Amino acid sequence: MKVIVSKHSGFCSGVKRAVETALRVPPENTYVLGELIHNEAVVEKVAARGIKTVQSVGEVPQGARLLIRSHGAPASVFEECRARGIEVVDCTCSFVARTQAIVREESRAKKCIVIAGDRDHPEVQGLLGWAEGETRVVASAEEDLADLSGKEVALVAQTTFSEKLFFKIRENLQKVSLKTLVIFPTICYTTACRQSEAAYLARTCDAVIVIGGRKSSNTKRLGELVSAHGKPVFFIHDADAFEYEKVKFFDRVGVIAGASTPDWVTREVLFKMAENKAEVQETETVIAEEVKAEEAAEITAPAAEEVKEPELAPAAEEVKAEEPAVSNSAMDKVLAEIDREERYKKGQIIKVRIVSATDEGIFVSGSGKLENSIPKAELDCEEYDRKVYEEKAKAGEEIEVMVTAVRPTQLSQKLVRKIKEEEALLEDIKAGKEFSVVCTDINKGGLTAELGTYLVFVPRREIRMGYVADLEKYKGKTLRLKLIEIRSERRKEIIASQRVILEAERAEREAAKAAKEENFFSTIQVGDVVDGRVERVTSFGAFVSVNGFDCLAHISDLSWTGVKAVTDVLEIGKHYEFKVLKIDPENKKVSIGYKQLQPQPWDLAAEKYAVGDVVHGKVVRIVPFGAFVEIEKGIDGLVHVSQISHEWLENPTSVLTIGEEVDAQILAFSPAEHKITLSIKALQPRPEYEPRPEHEENRPVKVKKGGRRNVPANDDEEEYREWKEGTSFGASISELCNLNDKK
Repeated sequence: MKVIVSKHSGFCSGVKRAVETALRVPPENTYVLGELIHNEAVVEKVAARGIKTVQSVGEVPQGARLLIRSHGAPASVFEECRARGIEVVDCTCSFVARTQAIVREESRAKKCIVIAGDRDHPEVQGLLGWAEGETRVVASAEEDLADLSGKEVALVAQTTFSEKLFFKIRENLQKVSLKTLVIFPTICYTTACRQSEAAYLARTCDAVIVIGGRKSSNTKRLGELVSAHGKPVFFIHDADAFEYEKVKFFDRVGVIAGASTPDWVTREVLFKMAENKAEVQETETVIAEEVKAEEAAEITAPAAEEVKEPELAPAAEEVKAEEPAVSNSAMDKVLAEIDREERYKKGQIIKVRIVSATDEGIFVSGSGKLENSIPKAELDCEEYDRKVYEEKAKAGEEIEVMVTAVRPTQLSQKLVRKIKEEEALLEDIKAGKEFSVVCTDINKGGLTAELGTYLVFVPRREIRMGYVADLEKYKGKTLRLKLIEIRSERRKEIIASQRVILEAERAEREAAKAAKEENFFSTIQVGDVVDGRVERVTSFGAFVSVNGFDCLAHISDLSWTGVKAVTDVLEIGKHYEFKVLKIDPENKKVSIGYKQLQPQPWDLAAEKYAVGDVVHGKVVRIVPFGAFVEIEKGIDGLVHVSQISHEWLENPTSVLTIGEEVDAQILAFSPAEHKITLSIKALQPRPEYEPRPEHEENRPVKVKKGGRRNVPANDDEEEYREWKEGTSFGASISELCNLNDKK
């Protein structure tokens, strides 16, 4: 019988981290929300430590510790824990966490979230708890999606969902008349590999054994994939459930384990198969084509773009049980060989004893009949000194070395220090420390770099906030990163994110800004006089920094007389005093004024002008009953038509034009009413008078040159044409504008 074992069997990285955490965390006053994983043996092992399983946060006492399993939990769980002082140990799988983030961001963008998955699965329940808008769970390719027509839709998947079914649901959505469709292929790459391997085993084997918990969704799906090929499937949850009699007649038997199945359970099943020696025919190893790293990376890096269905090649290896032997422990020999292989495999650090030293290096010996030389270039010393190492050899000193090659064996001491430094750095990285690398290459899934002996992969989505279309511009650039996960200790691949750093920094800036704004609005009031620095100017005003907050000084609030440009009054970079005019805390706006702290022109007019004074001004407006003369910016006086000339005027425009400069005498002045009455004719010489005809009273008369009529001489000062405004004082321009508007 040939036994073919799936290459990706056993715990995925997310489940492994959750289990290791549950077995390491202090059990006192510790709870786990739901079954840690869907495996009875592991659940019993966790419970045996004293960790209790609860179904809701309400069952957890205040101040206790709560483990969140790899399936994740709704956002409300974390909020409730914070409110009740419950310490959260978050073991959410990094792939699930990224899907949660996608659901949150896309729902905030007002998209309908469609989740391809099982509504009753805890991961899907958790994803629904991160949505802030409309959601839809689709578990079948036959489900009618027509009601989504016209909507903006974002499609994600349960990380353990069927890849084939996900692409079918995607195709069905593309047939609906959606406004937009954004696709995020969030199926975990290990899930995709397992599903491909399950299909491979079904094609190449006579029967397949699927090892996993009865409640495990991904384990059930592996069995369904095998059944779809018409091959017998045997579900077992541990070695005790294995019945050799059911499989002994098959020539080729595949073995695959779900993501929540411990490696030791799979080993026990294989050992039990090996014990039936009479049925074992030979040993054979078959290694199927592995999934390319780039394809796996593309699957794991969700991108808001059309995604083609990846062609995942199965990855499996065939292992044959030990041939019959006289020994009652057939697996002892296999384990011994494995133990020897592991002891001296490439990259392993071992201890050896220094035997002797030469000019070229040293000779060492170790366990397992290991005898080898180490060149001086591979020793951990600044400068090789033969005598120093001869003394060490006499003392039988042991050193740590790394196996750099096998067959023949090659050793290096200096690489040990490098690896230990790298391991120390890796521990810091695992603890959340930021690290930097230089992008060395790109692939269709994102960016790649190197960190010591580790390959660093930054998925496209994790480069920055928002979608990155052009990856080429990042080549050769330094990236600031934080760890997402170490995909494989053996392959030494780190998955990292720069986006999480940028998001954290933005959140920190926004929090600081919010705190600053809250403090600012709690201390400022309308009417306050504040000091401000002019930061920048626009055509409509100046933005002024007041205690670090930008306030607007509108151009109309800079001067009582009006200005054409802000820089006519204020200078960038200088400090001025302003008055707070309006506060809008809701919209974070504050209006301030500069002119409100400056004296108005009319406030100073009483000190400058008096009745009888002669002033110089410019005609700024002409009306039927007179003309307005601007004495200075903001102050103008009225020259009544009767005070323009000694001659009778039909219209002021016959002698005056706008813009003309004139001298006038102040006849009346009321600063409180902002009115000045002026006279131009008072500064002009009186005209000559002619006596009246004899048939009239013997009174002198005023003769207008080329005029229409004569006026008695003694009426010269008194006879003003009627001024219907009802006052002897002038009216301002604004009053006249209002008067005209009313008419």
